[in-house]
Amino acid sequence: MPFEHVLTEVAAILAIAAVVGALALWLRQPLIVAFICVGIIVGPVGLGWVEDEQFDLLAELGIGLLLFVVGLKLDPTLIRSVGSVAAVAGLGQMMLTFGLGYALALLLGMETLPAFYVAAALTFSSTIIIVKLLSDKREIDALYGRIALSVLIMQDIVVVLLMLGLAAYGSEMNGAHLGLAMMSILVKGIGFLLVVSIASRYLIPSLLRSLAHSPELLVLFGIAWAIGLGSLGVGLGFSKEVGAFIAGVSLAATPFRTALGARLVSLRDFMLLFFFIDLGVRIDVANFGSAIGPALLLSLLVLIGKPLMVMALVGFMGYTKRTSAMSGFSLGQISEFSLILAALGVALGHIDEETMGLITLVGLITIGLSTYMILYAPVLYGWLAPYLDCIERKANHVREAAMGDNVSIDGEAIDVILFGVGRYGGRIAHELQQRQVKVLGVDFNPEVLRVRHRDGLLTLYGDVDDAEIFHALPIDRVGWVVSTLPSVSHGLALLHLLQHADYQGRLALTVHTERDKAILEAAGADLVLMPFRDASKEAVDLILNTDTDT
Repeated sequence: MPFEHVLTEVAAILAIAAVVGALALWLRQPLIVAFICVGIIVGPVGLGWVEDEQFDLLAELGIGLLLFVVGLKLDPTLIRSVGSVAAVAGLGQMMLTFGLGYALALLLGMETLPAFYVAAALTFSSTIIIVKLLSDKREIDALYGRIALSVLIMQDIVVVLLMLGLAAYGSEMNGAHLGLAMMSILVKGIGFLLVVSIASRYLIPSLLRSLAHSPELLVLFGIAWAIGLGSLGVGLGFSKEVGAFIAGVSLAATPFRTALGARLVSLRDFMLLFFFIDLGVRIDVANFGSAIGPALLLSLLVLIGKPLMVMALVGFMGYTKRTSAMSGFSLGQISEFSLILAALGVALGHIDEETMGLITLVGLITIGLSTYMILYAPVLYGWLAPYLDCIERKANHVREAAMGDNVSIDGEAIDVILFGVGRYGGRIAHELQQRQVKVLGVDFNPEVLRVRHRDGLLTLYGDVDDAEIFHALPIDRVGWVVSTLPSVSHGLALLHLLQHADYQGRLALTVHTERDKAILEAAGADLVLMPFRDASKEAVDLILNTDTDT
């Protein structure tokens, strides 16, 4: 060890992470990729400061907190609402990816058993990468985010069963014993969910109310609950991810979930730093040389093939091409479970270190590139949207089938079309309605639309990036079109679509920065809203007026 004390070592690693992270931000690169690079730099192939498994505990704590915070944000009813599409898309994608991956591995000259491991490794997507990036984008509870998350949960269950089966195969366990083992896991899982459900309904609410008098104790309980159920999940034969996620979901219906989530986000991000560094530390470049060609071919299947499979399957279930595409873009990488599966294969003697190196290289390539795919998914969708009409089922479209409480807008006297009716857009819609302005709210999140419709808002399922939605909108008879989506790309897309449709009314767009405001004003927006700036000005006016009145 180059350092006399472990604190000195950690301080040096954090300093490198801060420098590399700052460089990545300056270059507009994802922090995840930067932190994996830090792991490579300080790992055995770099400076040699960190050995394998040195940061395991910190990495596992970070994973547990990440899935716990995600679970806090999701009501169980939201997961159930996408259960059918998760089953079809998840199982369908896994079977298709495995079949194509297995055939490609055989064509590359692999033996049957190594080809099986490679194909299985390509099948699964990274829960940690996807959840972290979607959480950072605040889209984990968007419709496509819920679909992706449900698919990931299904994949985690399948990979646990697969590893159990491989371990049984490696130990020459007979079929009867294997069947009993899988049945045991199923029974344990049902019992686990049942106990957690009873506790979350009858025990946890009163316990949280008593702990809420001390925010520190409330947070401590949240962490203990997440890590405890994560550990119990591992003990029952599942994964820590599944256990920690269920811990979060069990508290999602309580009034304390927002406070818990807000206080844990910073701790979660700090702990996850060690997961990504640990991932980089584990990368062994010794076998990369001969594996580059096959790894590139297999990576193309993961980066392009898997998203296309998911798009087609989600579209088949009746969702829009945007929801289908965004769901697909999220799943274009292999999982950390893929590396665990490969390590199990090495331990069982099923594959050699060269095959392990191939799977690791595919993981490095796909995780790195899919990070950009997720972050720039709206841009990718904008490029590909004209070519994705074939994945939409017009006869069973979710904008009619899933939004049963939508009403017809034919003949309605609409004054304002409002894109995005979440928190900010919902308040704008409410204020406009209070002033007798007729508003049509457009959003691609069915749960948000249901809430707004119950509040009396006329709603339509649709998306600002979908040119076809404009055929259903009365843009020829409204005075204002307003977008509350705080993205300059969304604003420009809407502006260009309205210009193409010969819209004669006025347009208001939303951004967060002065730079983006200048871009939209130069492009022709009549009004650019800046929620935080506008709210702060109004708050100051209220403060000063109150001071004057007194």
